[in-house]
Amino acid sequence: MAMGAAVRAAAADGVVTFLWVLCVSTLGASTAAVTTYLSLHEGIHYALLVTVSILTLLLFAFNLLCDALGGASFNPTGVAAFYAAGLTNPSLFSIALRLPAQAAGAVGGALAISELMPEKYKHMLGGPSLKVDPHTGAVAEGVLTFVITFAVLCIIVKGPRNPIVKTAMLSVSTVSLVLTGAAYTGPSMNPANAFGWAYINNRHNTWEQLYVYWICPFVGAILAAWTFKAVFLPLPAPSKPKTKKA
Repeated sequence: MAMGAAVRAAAADGVVTFLWVLCVSTLGASTAAVTTYLSLHEGIHYALLVTVSILTLLLFAFNLLCDALGGASFNPTGVAAFYAAGLTNPSLFSIALRLPAQAAGAVGGALAISELMPEKYKHMLGGPSLKVDPHTGAVAEGVLTFVITFAVLCIIVKGPRNPIVKTAMLSVSTVSLVLTGAAYTGPSMNPANAFGWAYINNRHNTWEQLYVYWICPFVGAILAAWTFKAVFLPLPAPSKPKTKKA
């Protein structure tokens, strides 16, 4: 029974990650198409507004999809963070199946969008790439993942109840950090997404890929989860033993 549930969770993660990479990789092209169609060329703030709006719609749709699939995820650090914060309790066997399934789904999504993307927008594909030395990139990816993970936990667990406002906050946080890390690592903040594009570019089996886009994001996510747990989820006070009446 437990093995069947773990396999179903891994399959759901693989499908959702495939769809996420397929869709989110069109963000640049979609922004360019919308701004061109609406003739919004006066400043970068219009493009950012379009990007945030599209990402909000994507996140809202994927949140519904993930819930419908029983809590599926398209980010390995998310699985680790919610587990480390004590908000979920999957078995280690389930996690061991889900992470490779997410990586495989990301590869499929990257391959699919590389084939489906119109030629004039293909230059916008490619995924995250290291633009600094590996140690600087590793620190940047770890810090960015710490910040986005802490923000996600705060927004989802302690944030507003309105799902639209909650999703908009997630979208603004994500875009802000992507812009912050653009000159360092891309950035990814999602090891599966980074692996999918690294596989396409034959960089998936390098130490740089493992160090910058897997090890440090996991460290950042788990530290964020522990910080969130310490600040917002204090341990319950121990109950006092009852004294027996004479």
